[in-house]
Amino acid sequence: MPNPLIWAIPVALALTGVVWLVGEQIHRTDLLPDTGPSWYYWQLPEPTVWTRLSAWGGYVAHQLALWGLIYYAQTRVRRYTAGLHPINAVALGVNFAFIVLHLAQSVFFYDGLAQDVSIYSSQGSVILLLVVVLLMENRRRGMFFGRKAPLARRVVDVARRYHGYLFSWAIVYTFWYHPAEYTQGHLIGFFYIFLLLIQGSLFFTRSHTDRWWTLTLEVMVLIHGALVAVMQAGPTGFWPMFFFGFFGIFVITQMHGVGLSRLTRWLLGGTYVLAVLGVYTFRGFDKVDEIVRIPVIEYGLVFLLTLLVWPVVALVDAIRRRRGPATGATAARETPVPAKESPERLPRSG
Repeated sequence: MPNPLIWAIPVALALTGVVWLVGEQIHRTDLLPDTGPSWYYWQLPEPTVWTRLSAWGGYVAHQLALWGLIYYAQTRVRRYTAGLHPINAVALGVNFAFIVLHLAQSVFFYDGLAQDVSIYSSQGSVILLLVVVLLMENRRRGMFFGRKAPLARRVVDVARRYHGYLFSWAIVYTFWYHPAEYTQGHLIGFFYIFLLLIQGSLFFTRSHTDRWWTLTLEVMVLIHGALVAVMQAGPTGFWPMFFFGFFGIFVITQMHGVGLSRLTRWLLGGTYVLAVLGVYTFRGFDKVDEIVRIPVIEYGLVFLLTLLVWPVVALVDAIRRRRGPATGATAARETPVPAKESPERLPRSG
């Protein structure tokens, strides 16, 4: 199966183009005034039962369908292959069908989940996804310049085994949060979501664990966050917080997992430092604390999440030990992926 970088990006671009075409037809002018960053502007002033049911019904159906497919794959497939399993084709088809449904829902009812939940819930779901990726990949690429953080092994194991359910929720929830608007910020966001939906459909394939493909998905948040910030507040706004924040995580953690040479990594790190000096020479070094906010939040959440999850995992393990060894279907679900096929056995960078 070809690398997703070859075909997934054109597919996501095509779907984003469809969103743009649909958005041109449904753009609303009767929305309430924008009251600031905690207000989501693109929601109806007077929602109805039907607008709410269309959004929540579509979301719940989409979510349950993907969770069911993930469960089936974990209990029936469980083997990584170079090509697609039949269940992957089903997952791609299901996601495409719900993309079409959401576009139609936007045309006829407009409202997404934003009508009933905070804008921070959508942003927080994506942040949680990125934090869990850092946790999961600690064993392969390390956390700080190639060195592993002291994270509980069982917490990492649980995250690797069940992350699909969490990631599916984060992506599908964010997808249905927004109506199919055609602003630049929405289109960039939908493009990113389409890539993540494709990734979520490729479970138990080699493509799903391709290091360059997964790195691209992680780095996309840098591009998305910085561009949306520029669009919202202009070139003098808060875009450096997103650009240098996520660029910093790339230099500290992400670039150490794809086999880049030591020289290349030093050049990338040097580019980051020079860019910070260049931007803050004009912006003012009194604002340079912006660049550490996102890394501090994400790395802090990695350790906080580990501390919160570890007691739960320990309790579940203790209960299982008291009940004795798993048998039958339970044993099948708990059998580890063979070492030669485990995504965490990808080679470390030099």
